[in-house]
Amino acid sequence: MTASAPATAPAATLPFNDRGALSRAVMSHLTGDDAAVDHTTLATTAVAASTDIMRDDDIQLALFVLYASAYGSLPQLDPELEWDPALLATRRVLEEAFEGTLRASVPMPESPEPTVDAVGRALFALAAADTGPSVARHLAKKATREQAEETLILRSAYTLREADPHSWAIPRLAGRAKAALVEIQSDEYGGGRPQRVHAELFARAMRAAGLDDTYGAYVDDLPALTLASLNMMSLFGLNRRLVGAIVGHLAAYEMTSSIPCRLYADGLHRLGFDPDVAAYFEEHVEADAVHEQIAARDLAGSLAEDHPEMLPDILFGAAACLTVDGWSGEHILESWSAGTSSLRPRVAS
Repeated sequence: MTASAPATAPAATLPFNDRGALSRAVMSHLTGDDAAVDHTTLATTAVAASTDIMRDDDIQLALFVLYASAYGSLPQLDPELEWDPALLATRRVLEEAFEGTLRASVPMPESPEPTVDAVGRALFALAAADTGPSVARHLAKKATREQAEETLILRSAYTLREADPHSWAIPRLAGRAKAALVEIQSDEYGGGRPQRVHAELFARAMRAAGLDDTYGAYVDDLPALTLASLNMMSLFGLNRRLVGAIVGHLAAYEMTSSIPCRLYADGLHRLGFDPDVAAYFEEHVEADAVHEQIAARDLAGSLAEDHPEMLPDILFGAAACLTVDGWSGEHILESWSAGTSSLRPRVAS
């Protein structure tokens, strides 16, 4: 990981600090503070100097903020700059390096026939073969209350915007695959009931646990690898050429959610948390057991059958989901085994 410059807070009111020259320049530009800094050159320099892009704080935070501009998840970012050419050029430099690292690092499974049944079976086999460390099992049996709170904080950057990265695929699909994705996303967004939107259920869980549910409140605490997991979803979702990868990612994500969510809920009850904290995870036990079937067969399988050329990226997206989440799990459990926090140490601004 490259050494980062001392953290400094930008002039605007973003709820977190930069992690080096690149993220500082991107944050300053997007908050309208200083558009004169050549962050594209800084991005090229940062990529060339980085020894591990997945764990590079400056690069991953810069990407996170660039993607946040597209989502509208941080109101402090100037909406007039969403399509700024210089910012897009910087994002492209970082995306090329990020995607290249993922493709070089993620082990690819053997490709099945491009049929609904074969692709579905291949994805379930891929998920079943995932023997990575289980944070959920640790939480169910051994975790402390502080570790449970860390788990909520680590999930916050994605889950307070749950389902949004995968929704970019909706206008890029057609026919069976589009119908399947809309069915899944309708549940994620509460089926027309605002109080049942999964992101809102998670916000309620954070409040019940005594945590801040403001989006971005805990970004300073999130390791680069945690940001990389979310950035990977945004990379796949925001680039139309990678629609197969975001579909594969969703399939793997849903197929590895139901049982862990039951374990998370068990652990939260064991630790005496407010019932609203466990309620978010309990919602997913049954929902994701249904979603995994739709995602693997009706979504990914039908997309591969209708567009066989997308099959390699469907498998890549699924394998990348399992691999990167496995790295994150290793980091969390290794930290806890060593008696330390899995969160990033706070750096005074």
